[in-house]
Formats: sequence, C-alpha cells, structure tokens
Amino acid sequence: MKFRPLHDRVVIRRAEGDIKSKGGIIIPDNAKEKPQEGEVIAVGPGARDEKGALVPLDVKAGDLILFGKWSGTEVKIDGEDLLIMKEADIMGVIEKRVEAKKAA
Repeated sequence: MKFRPLHDRVVIRRAEGDIKSKGGIIIPDNAKEKPQEGEVIAVGPGARDEKGALVPLDVKAGDLILFGKWSGTEVKIDGEDLLIMKEADIMGVIEKRVEAKKAA
C-alpha cells in the first residue's frame, strides 16, 4: 500500500459481513449491517503528549479489532474500500485463540 496514516490514525479493512441470515434468507447489500470488526492494515507513528514526546499506538498492522458502528471515514485506496479512524475510536483488540488449535 502506498498510503501512510499520520499521527494516531489507523487504516482498517472491514471484515466481510454475512450474505445470508441465520434462517437462510439472502440479504441484499443495501440492507446488510456493516461489520464492526476489521483488520489493521497500517498505523501512524503515534500522537504527541503535552510535553511533545511521541506516544506509540497500542495496535499494530495485522491486529483484528472491534470498533464503533459509526467510527471512521470510508476511503478508497488502490481500488479497495478501507476505513481511516483515530486510535481512540477502536474499542479493543480481538485475541486469536492459539489454544483451540493445540486442542484439535
């Protein structure tokens, strides 16, 4: 990607939403609810505190995150629909379960 976010901004690829409901009904695009999960694609260097020191971000590229329903700004970069938002709009990081793979 040829885009680098500034300050405490993060570029996110939204997770794919379900095409069918639980009952098997196909949901058209305009009626689908947009997922509130996504993968971090790129992060800025961080914000500055009151003293001017750089505060790094808590998220990194590759993290799976949960964000607010109306968070971020939708943009198109390299033909792909992405979101740009501030780190404060991110509610948390979803941990990937390694234990489940070991048990299987």
